[in-house]
Amino acid sequence: MGEFELIARYFTRPVPATAPDAPGTAGRVVLGVGDDCALLAPAPGMQLAVSSDMLVEGRHFFADVAPERLGHKALAVNLSDLAACGARPLAFTLALALPEADEDWLAGFARGLFALADAHGCALVGGDTTQGPRNLCITVLGEVPAGQALLRSGARPGDDVYVSGTLGDAALALAALQGRLPAHWRLPGAVLAAARARLELPTPRVALGLALRGVASSAIDVSDGLLGDLGHILRASGVGACIDCSVTTPLIAAYAELSSVRGQFGSEFDPATDGEFLRRYTLAGGDDYELLFTAAPAQRVAVAAAALSSATPVTRIGRIEAQPGLRLIDAQGQPVAARYASFDHFAPHACTKAEKPE
Repeated sequence: MGEFELIARYFTRPVPATAPDAPGTAGRVVLGVGDDCALLAPAPGMQLAVSSDMLVEGRHFFADVAPERLGHKALAVNLSDLAACGARPLAFTLALALPEADEDWLAGFARGLFALADAHGCALVGGDTTQGPRNLCITVLGEVPAGQALLRSGARPGDDVYVSGTLGDAALALAALQGRLPAHWRLPGAVLAAARARLELPTPRVALGLALRGVASSAIDVSDGLLGDLGHILRASGVGACIDCSVTTPLIAAYAELSSVRGQFGSEFDPATDGEFLRRYTLAGGDDYELLFTAAPAQRVAVAAAALSSATPVTRIGRIEAQPGLRLIDAQGQPVAARYASFDHFAPHACTKAEKPE
């Protein structure tokens, strides 16, 4: 199977033909896959939001990951960026390097990719394919009313800090798959399966991002770890923050499960000592693709309404302060001395996100 047959068979679809003023892709894509460029027609008064993400085998995903899950994640991590900007998805391009044209792999990948794309009204409009080590690069385009985009630079002293969904389960799954859990930990199969689903099938919080326009003062998606990504907001806004670790630690969905099944988890499990590992996954694990955002206390009712309308749980985990820096406190309000480093691709001795030990 050649390159152009591959594109035609797995990645060429008809452009939706509907009214130009409809939301999502409808009417915005004038020309899709097949020419040198795609043509899009942004709606009046809207700004384009554009983001790119690359996924590299052995760095971002395991070689044996199910292709359908990989197709989902490749687009999900990009849609998560649009969510953090409060933008509605329009279209995306796909640059795909493959070691070979494996038809079963391509069919599964395309199923996962297009299932998520269709759920968000987001059309594939172009890209590139080549032979080489497996590498996926998606550029996604969205639209947001002019002047209403959520940015990292809007946090103000006194704002509440929120995070959506749960944190840490993806990092727990990754640690288990890489053999980095404490020796006495024995994860129940159901707990590991649920955590692995969070790693491989993240949920982009697009509906919440749209609902937070005009409510949140700043936002970012959590890809490299809660504290590391919060640091981007603090630097862009010129502020500091205080985070309550007693609120964040239970955000790892596995925490309650593991604490309640000590016999399966390991007879030596100690919530105080081993709970520190879970806290590390929650605060610095990464691969969560939840929304981290700030909002003024006067917006608490509006935040709750946004969470309800988008069917997305949110938790208030701290506050923005005028003094620069990040401070962690425990349930008693005392400083937490531990420091947590989020993922950095180019940090010295950085572990890869998805490389299994030999």
